[in-house]
Amino acid sequence: MAWKTIDDMDLGGKRVLIRVDINVPVEDGRVTDATRIERIVPTIRDVMDKGGKPILLAHFGRPKGKEVPEMSLAQIVPALEEKIGANVRFAARGFADAVSALPAGEVLLLENVRFHPGEEKNDKGFASELAELGDVYINDAFSAAHRAHASTEAIAHLMPSAAGRLMEAELKALEAALGDPKRPVAALVGGAKVSTKLDLLENLVSRVDHLVIGGGMANTFLVAQGIEVGSSLAERDMAETARRIVAKAESAGCTIHLPVDIVIAQEFKAGAESRSVDVADCPEGWMILDAGEQTVERLVELFGDCATLIWNGPLGAFEIEPFDRATNAAARAVADRSREGKLTSVAGGGDTVAALNKAGVAEDFTYVSTAGGAFLEWMEGKTLPGVAALGG
Repeated sequence: MAWKTIDDMDLGGKRVLIRVDINVPVEDGRVTDATRIERIVPTIRDVMDKGGKPILLAHFGRPKGKEVPEMSLAQIVPALEEKIGANVRFAARGFADAVSALPAGEVLLLENVRFHPGEEKNDKGFASELAELGDVYINDAFSAAHRAHASTEAIAHLMPSAAGRLMEAELKALEAALGDPKRPVAALVGGAKVSTKLDLLENLVSRVDHLVIGGGMANTFLVAQGIEVGSSLAERDMAETARRIVAKAESAGCTIHLPVDIVIAQEFKAGAESRSVDVADCPEGWMILDAGEQTVERLVELFGDCATLIWNGPLGAFEIEPFDRATNAAARAVADRSREGKLTSVAGGGDTVAALNKAGVAEDFTYVSTAGGAFLEWMEGKTLPGVAALGG
């Protein structure tokens, strides 16, 4: 799909509406993690450098169409100013007057768009009100692109529109991973439940050459093969679904990789007694909490043969040592190959980002998405309304 970028737009003297995602964690009125703010800075600076006046549209929390004081974007202004390096004005209401008074070299942040009931309804009337505030629309909120809302979808049809730098980077990374990837392509999908990633697995088996299944999901596939998993987390009622996915993979020429050895314990807590056993030897009363060394060795070998890797979810219970070893070791192997330019690695999803940061390798992956739901829906093969709207 073709979409315009900032480079395709004449922004000189223009009022530029920029949809951003600054839904960041806040404690006691202070931003505790500014990652999402840092990622929109290139777009804002580029708009200013091209002579445009940035007017930011954003949501915060889930106020459900009502004004909720603790969900006001006013509390984000200090962090925005620090990261952008420019004065940021804030308008709780009277948007048109605030836009008219905005001088060159400054940024305007409008109040939480979700305070308006028309936002989540994708109301064309509300979108028109927003569109009147600007001359050009730029969507830099890929993480909200799976929502057909007034500020992400309807507005893009009402004015000249383009993708911001973060949106552009996300789309290019995903195109490289799933659109027209270098082969062989592997996908690593971990997490607790097959039921939450059913659409993802169904789509991937027809798009990739290798599918690695880890975490609690792997236990469900083991159960489907008749392997006992003790007291491990497993969706036994999904066994038939797992067998169907395996059959679909076989017919599509996709190889599924499951653990061959496992790390088990009787309780899930730091310092719990653990041991490594063959995948078929999990005793009753024990639970599988990580993949074993042989499994990791096989994965490292697999990644060495691949040109592209998509990573979503950990291999084990990475939050607690020593059940983070498989995830850490596999992530380091991917990071090494990526750093050498031998592997295009694209990762995303909440637990994924946390796991890669814990392993200290997130910076070495080709691209790490912070988009969460939008990243997953793209991988599931679904059309994202906010992206589709940019294509006309």
